Amino acid sequence: MINMKSWVSQQINNNKRIAIPIMTHPGIEMLGKKVKDAVQDGEVHAQAIKKLAETYSSAATTVIMDLTLEAEAFGCQIEFQENEMPHILGRLLNNTEDIYKLKIPELTAGRIPQYLLANKIIVEQTIGKPVLAGVIGPFSLAGRLYTMSEIMMACYTETTAVMCLLDKCTEFILKYCQELKRIGCSGIIIAEPAAGLLANEDCQTFSSEYVKRIVDSVQDETFLVVLHNCGNNGQCTEAMLITGANAYHFGNSIDMIETLNYCPKDKLIMGNIDPVGVMKMKSASEIKTYVGDLLNRTSGFDNFVLSTGCDLPPHVPANNINAFFDALNEYNQK
Repeated sequence: MINMKSWVSQQINNNKRIAIPIMTHPGIEMLGKKVKDAVQDGEVHAQAIKKLAETYSSAATTVIMDLTLEAEAFGCQIEFQENEMPHILGRLLNNTEDIYKLKIPELTAGRIPQYLLANKIIVEQTIGKPVLAGVIGPFSLAGRLYTMSEIMMACYTETTAVMCLLDKCTEFILKYCQELKRIGCSGIIIAEPAAGLLANEDCQTFSSEYVKRIVDSVQDETFLVVLHNCGNNGQCTEAMLITGANAYHFGNSIDMIETLNYCPKDKLIMGNIDPVGVMKMKSASEIKTYVGDLLNRTSGFDNFVLSTGCDLPPHVPANNINAFFDALNEYNQK
């Protein structure tokens, strides 16, 4: 078991820059499998992550970022397409009465057992490198159960009901996190992109206070919490920090230098290469230059971790991913 508190300190004190891109689709494609296979079969999922670990020098292993997983466990209907991430069909909750009646599911619901299996296999096959599982954040999950348009209005018109829903979402996510910790994961990446739609004060009220419950319950010397919010344009970074997580992951819409100047120096700050506009759409040579420029501009921040702003989409050329790591290696050689 890795001491993640020491691991964070080692990365900050390391004179070499590390990278932890969020990517799983390339591993699925290397296996000749479909996205549909990996998100429904824990063994295929694990094989894809293992393939990535063998191919690229990421400082930690991450699993699929699936923002339908927990919603399905609550009862949402899911549509599976061959080469796209699953989609939620319709809405589960139609009114506040539905919120109060909502039952918190067990960890046997939906595809949760397959994701636990995937994480267990990955942990067993990974030595000396942290395995970071993925979970959705409370506000993002609530929005998927109630729809985002409805919950954004209900935050002000039905505040008590929204907080009841957030309590239930948080309780389930925490239960899932505790099981991921029990099977040996070194940490979690909490994906809370919907909170980026909120102003700072509202983000604290309807997201950060609930994320903090999870952080306070599971983060310790052997377990790291990374809070990811790719919806944040910079307006709710303060609220994110209130959670007490020891690492923060930002999307490509924020100014990385401004964010690094604002954030504590003893926290890992991760980001923020555009997964589509840069990693998928640019040429390998353009990516190498772009990544190198970000590394040079962030050279004064020992706590910066190079990453993508979010999960890489399907069909990113292998040469583009190689260029990302080539830029990192050239920077470190200097």
